[in-house]
Amino acid sequence: MAKRTSSFACQACGAVYTRWQGRCDACGGWSTIAEESATAPLPGGGSLPRGQRGKGRIFALEGLSGSPEDAPRIASGIAELDRVTGGGFVRGSVILLGGEPGIGKSTLLMQACAAVAGLGHRVVYISGEEAVGQVRLRAERLGLASAAVELAAETNVEDIVATLSQGAPPRLVIIDSIQTMWSEGIESAPGTVTQVRGAAQILIRHAKTSGAAVILVGHVTKDGQIAGPRVVEHMVDAVASFEGDGAHHFRILRAMKNRFGPTDEIGVFEMTGAGLAEVPNPSALFLAGRDSTSPGTAVFAGMEGTRPLLVEFQALVAPTSLGTPRRAVVGWDQNRLSMLIAVLETHAGLKLGAYDVFLNVAGGLRIVEPSADAAAAAALISSLTGAALPADRVYIGEVALTGALRPVSQTSARLKEAAKLGFHSAFLPKAGLDGQGRHDINLEAGGDITDLVAGIAVNTPQKRKAQSADQG
Repeated sequence: MAKRTSSFACQACGAVYTRWQGRCDACGGWSTIAEESATAPLPGGGSLPRGQRGKGRIFALEGLSGSPEDAPRIASGIAELDRVTGGGFVRGSVILLGGEPGIGKSTLLMQACAAVAGLGHRVVYISGEEAVGQVRLRAERLGLASAAVELAAETNVEDIVATLSQGAPPRLVIIDSIQTMWSEGIESAPGTVTQVRGAAQILIRHAKTSGAAVILVGHVTKDGQIAGPRVVEHMVDAVASFEGDGAHHFRILRAMKNRFGPTDEIGVFEMTGAGLAEVPNPSALFLAGRDSTSPGTAVFAGMEGTRPLLVEFQALVAPTSLGTPRRAVVGWDQNRLSMLIAVLETHAGLKLGAYDVFLNVAGGLRIVEPSADAAAAAALISSLTGAALPADRVYIGEVALTGALRPVSQTSARLKEAAKLGFHSAFLPKAGLDGQGRHDINLEAGGDITDLVAGIAVNTPQKRKAQSADQG
């Protein structure tokens, strides 16, 4: 019998300590450290006899040549899902899917199961949170009750692996969710760091040996991170996040790690009464209902992986009565906004210290690439001066701390998307203009942030010009 030792692990981040303490030094969480057994089971359960401990098992080595027996990927038939996974589910791969409660993870996976089962493959859906009847109700609501998907409500991973090993190997297995799974060889409560890590290891080993593609559903913490030990994200082949805002009807599937495909692709879905519908042209969705005549709005031509995406930046610069003006941003980096305001004040001469600044990315989308600096700056300048920007213009460019406009990558794809949606002009850095060919769109180049300010200030109403002059 293995000697039992105890350790203390943080249930939020997985950090391990030799003794209990009230606050985790790794993630800063309070009262998240719990005592757990340090005895780890074998991947298949059980333990080795005393005489065999420390001895390895000889296994066969294979060469790089040779062809797989079946297709390396299984296309789900859902174009947006296949885009994020890199063309379909790779046999023997494990995907960790995270998302907030109620965002639509189970709906997406049920539709994917039905699509794969419709191709004649064996699909198994294991639910650890709902009963079989509840899963059937969701399938009926989505109109997928006739799909040949095998269901089960089970949480013991040894029983799950033994059941999946019977009959023909399944091509797709859904585990909903990994936090509810437990192994009888681990003396910890379900949901603890040790149980999540051990259960994931057993399921990953089964996927590699059987060739089944396994999707593990993971809960998320209040800050949007997948709950449980971060080592699970390193163990799996792909990590995807299902994002969305409850106030909007669209959802975004984003790949954060993918060993078999790109890591910056997104899939856009629309939540309807019949489930999730694909959005083939997300730019038109994000720009729907745009008020192009009001000051403080600018259109950014961005890139999400290989897909060009047009979104609207909205800014509001209002006088403040507070000693410290407010800076609020939704959908963009707070530190990036602070840096941009400092550049506008230092190099463009704009006085924003007496104004509250609010910035929002319309539609709830989150933008992370620095090429959105020019669009955010244009929206801020437009709101401050009261000058409405041209309705048919997009803005591209990164703003340096020196005030210079730096070129961005994949400019041609951005301009083609803008021209396709009816935009006739684009503002972009002068440094990246030489490498551009001919486009069906007028190009206006700027060398630094002052060129952007000068172009917008031409249309400033006389009243706002007088106010700016008095405050300057």
